[in-house]
Amino acid sequence: MITAFFSVTDIRQAEEFLRRIEEERADPGGGSSVEAAVAEMLAQVKERGLEAVVDYTRRFDAPDFTDAHFQAPVEEMAAAAARIPQEDKDVIAAAVANIRAFHERQKNDSWFLTRDDGSIFGQRTVPVDRAGIYVPAGQGGSTPLISSLLMGAIPAQVAGVREIAVVSPPRADGTVNEHILAAAHMLGIEEVYAAGSAWGVAALAYGAGPLRAVDVIAGPGNIYVATAKRRLQGTVGMDMVAGPSEVCIVADESANPAWIAADMLSQAEHDTQASSICLCVSPSLAEAVLGELERRCADLPRKEIARASLERFGAVISVPNIDLAVALANRIAPEHLELLVRDPWELLPRIRHAGAVFMGEYSAEPLGDYYAGPNHVLPTMGTARFSSALSVDTFCKKISIVAASRDFARTGAGAVARLARLEGLEGHARSALCRLEKE
Repeated sequence: MITAFFSVTDIRQAEEFLRRIEEERADPGGGSSVEAAVAEMLAQVKERGLEAVVDYTRRFDAPDFTDAHFQAPVEEMAAAAARIPQEDKDVIAAAVANIRAFHERQKNDSWFLTRDDGSIFGQRTVPVDRAGIYVPAGQGGSTPLISSLLMGAIPAQVAGVREIAVVSPPRADGTVNEHILAAAHMLGIEEVYAAGSAWGVAALAYGAGPLRAVDVIAGPGNIYVATAKRRLQGTVGMDMVAGPSEVCIVADESANPAWIAADMLSQAEHDTQASSICLCVSPSLAEAVLGELERRCADLPRKEIARASLERFGAVISVPNIDLAVALANRIAPEHLELLVRDPWELLPRIRHAGAVFMGEYSAEPLGDYYAGPNHVLPTMGTARFSSALSVDTFCKKISIVAASRDFARTGAGAVARLARLEGLEGHARSALCRLEKE
């Protein structure tokens, strides 16, 4: 069987399975060796800068890589945009428009609260000066994730970030994939660098040659990228440390089993660590989904990856009612949650934990990931319990403003002093009380 299948009547019956896949996905093997390798890469880039980036890129991506390959010339970016098919440019432009329109609604204004005594308190929302976007492209730049460039750079632009630097693994000849260059040009980005994996993230954090250090890094990546981001948190801001992709589908008898299988496979083909789970409120639907998975996986170009993902971390689970399905979905807290039910809007208020919710049979997860507008950089591995999607806020700081009037300072001085002394901070108390002295 291509994936696990079982029936549950109580949420506790699914716990053992869920715990097993969570533990295995959290530690895919080689954890200590990955940590050691990434620590060394970060240290080398911090110490040697571009020299270390070139050395690692030669070793893993492009054997003849040199300093001259590191930054893509602006002229080459424009040329790439001219070379790619017009149909590709049109698709990218349409996706850009949708993504920008969605993220424009996320902007937070600065605000001020004025008191009767003349005091003004408020909050300024200010973008960071410089952002770095990591764009996966696979080893040798073979699978450029254009959508990740759009999802990272557009929120930064909407936030008002003045400078955006993009890093992406080069192809074997040392150049960045032309579709990445073209998309960056279409967005008005002028800094694109050929660097991948942990050393690419380190170059953004520490700087390397012409690449100056950034304030915030965003973008998905493999275990080396994720480990580098986790280790560099605090040195720079990070969007999140995401794990392998995942989808959970809640389906009732109205759902199309062929579409469910297609959606599960769209996640399974990402990575052997990806997880695809369907919660079916119908035993016959569950059986039909299993059959469709077998049929549709057979001719998938990445079928070996998809099958391995489904065999290890996939499941079709038959549940007796929608209430248990919703409880399990909230327990999983998936990156992507599809509600393939008659009335998804009725269920939505009961969904508490998910990176993104896809409502109804026409809201396929890839539609959201590529084109609809909401961001596809989402919390994984259950972190949707407390984390949110990459957004405009990722690239902003909020600065508090305190403009106290004379009356407010004098009337509040006693309260401040008492609280300060309770904490043993006499200097704080005296700072407040001196405002009562004769001016």
